[in-house]
Amino acid sequence: MATGSETGEVTGTRDKDYNLIWYVEACLDNALRLETFIQDAERAKDTEVADLFRKAQADSRKGAEIGKDLLRARLSGG
Repeated sequence: MATGSETGEVTGTRDKDYNLIWYVEACLDNALRLETFIQDAERAKDTEVADLFRKAQADSRKGAEIGKDLLRARLSGG
């Protein structure tokens, strides 16, 4: 990860765009990881923990969708 304030000279992508791309990827990665956690909780018959992870997964999906919409609008100039 670059140190300081990277303004696009190194990556070719401005900080705000890069940060938004990173956020979407992190949300999607989290949703995938939580699927494993949900399955683990279900195998242990721990519905309370499985429900918590399902809620967190839904929140991650929602964050990814919002981020993708914003990124799409910004990159298309809208």
